[in-house]
Amino acid sequence: MKVLFIGGTGTISSACTELALRSGIDLYHFNRGQSHRKFEGVKNIKGDIRNVEESRNALKGMNFDVVVDWICFTGEHAKADVELFSGITGQFIFISSASAYKKPVDKLPITEETPLENKFWEYSRNKIECENIFRKAHDENRMPVTIVRPSHTYDRTLIPFEWGYTVIDRILNGKKVVIHGDGTSLWVMTHNTDFAKGFNGLFGKKEALGEAFHITGDELLNWNLIFRLFAEELGKDLDAIHIPSDFIDTYDNRVGSSLLGDKAHSVIFDNSKIKRLVPEFVQTVRFKDGVKEIAAWYKNNPSWCKKDEVNDKIIKLIIFDYMRCMR
Repeated sequence: MKVLFIGGTGTISSACTELALRSGIDLYHFNRGQSHRKFEGVKNIKGDIRNVEESRNALKGMNFDVVVDWICFTGEHAKADVELFSGITGQFIFISSASAYKKPVDKLPITEETPLENKFWEYSRNKIECENIFRKAHDENRMPVTIVRPSHTYDRTLIPFEWGYTVIDRILNGKKVVIHGDGTSLWVMTHNTDFAKGFNGLFGKKEALGEAFHITGDELLNWNLIFRLFAEELGKDLDAIHIPSDFIDTYDNRVGSSLLGDKAHSVIFDNSKIKRLVPEFVQTVRFKDGVKEIAAWYKNNPSWCKKDEVNDKIIKLIIFDYMRCMR
């Protein structure tokens, strides 16, 4: 099978790249070649997918069984993909987002038929726009499309907190950290190697054409537990303060939009659709083990341990003002 990844070196796509190579897939990457992740066995096409004319020339005369665009985020990106890949692939997979499901959630569990709507987060609205463009292309027989909606997928480098390593730095130094809401909203974390089993299993499946799938793990966590697991792995006590997401949003809209549009809500996903088509999709990495991977990575890679002073000041200000309001 001949497969093209647009990108291919990110948190999620790197695991799919590794599994594809182990499976004997003839894998191509189209990217700028700037990632720290390198893969032996990938055929690299260097270019900028945002430059449509340059991309068309680089891909001239080529055909693929599967094309995956890992870095399509806006309607303009989607329109360019339709222009570039119509007629040269047997399956085009668009990476959407489970954050596109309606928030607040009206009914659990979430299925692929749950309405797509997100009035809080532009990122999610853009993904919905992309889905509509690709569905139209599929319905008009211009492009055989499959849509995949990941939720919170991580690897050893990805810290699941909104302010990243700055939160870890605060835990290590005994400082207060912010947990949104009361910390009890349910959340799903999926290791990238588990995701890859479900994702790569869709390649070449005619039953997947015109369909959407979320690929998420079965383990249900809450945010209090997620924070506590990190503190325990770091050997520190957790000093947490619970603050409403809309209060956080007034200080940091980037973080607030992500919370109000996604993480502040409990999510339970019905995974039966992907499991029916790809029976090998089974969650094997529990988050408690994933936390150990993340902690070990940052311990052994000090150059990655970068506290963001701006984020730290925002966190301190949110805590100070909230505590003052509660007096």
